[in-house]
Amino acid sequence: MPNTQNRIKIAKSFDSATQSYDISARLQRFSGKHLLPYLPEDNGLVVIDLGCGTGFFTELLVSNYQRVIGVDISANMLSYTQRHRDNTIRLVAGDALKLPFQDNSIDCIYSNLVIQWCKPISALVSEIHRVLKPGGSMVFTTLVDGTLHELRSSWKQVDDDKHVIDFYTPEQITLAFNQGSLDVVEHELRDVVLEYENVFHLAKELKGLGANHVPDKKNKGLAGKEKWMLMMKSYDDFVEPSGIYPATYKVYFAKATKRI
Repeated sequence: MPNTQNRIKIAKSFDSATQSYDISARLQRFSGKHLLPYLPEDNGLVVIDLGCGTGFFTELLVSNYQRVIGVDISANMLSYTQRHRDNTIRLVAGDALKLPFQDNSIDCIYSNLVIQWCKPISALVSEIHRVLKPGGSMVFTTLVDGTLHELRSSWKQVDDDKHVIDFYTPEQITLAFNQGSLDVVEHELRDVVLEYENVFHLAKELKGLGANHVPDKKNKGLAGKEKWMLMMKSYDDFVEPSGIYPATYKVYFAKATKRI
């Protein structure tokens, strides 16, 4: 499996965020809800929720489709879903880069804010193509380049380390899918700006989502207090007149179909 050690670290990061995830998932609720209209109407389909997390949207899918399978890399997330969601949901431990399904076996894949964690994207697209039936579709959201630009810019004033993951551009995603015997038939890009009380509030929410793992970070662990203070001072340039701290998330919504 590509980047095995990094995938294990991502799984552990989401494991640790299981109990706090639903409290922090403002963005996930917004993007997941606005992704639902992209789904096919046929309720007899086999649908997987790829990166199902705590099962919030998996449970919604169950009400619309005959067979729904929740898939996640985090064992703790799956355990939470099993305890708190509809008991008819079938749950499977699996990585998006190595899906535990037979070739041509899935009608539709629903995936909300997962692709940004899947590198290389070519490995993901290859697996999506393999498991989808001809004519099957994947509807997904992902964060793209420009996300958290306020935080990235503020840290750049402090050091040259990496504090925010590198996001794909919309063009890279579209190209990867179109080259992989899939066609992106619908897509749109939305800027979602969330408001925070301060930078610590933002950092706490990212940690609560398990979204604080940065694979290419040079200096592991938390930055020193002095660096944090300098970064926070730089972030003040983005503070709104009301005293609110904004953070921009660029969300790419899309539907891709497998060629028949």
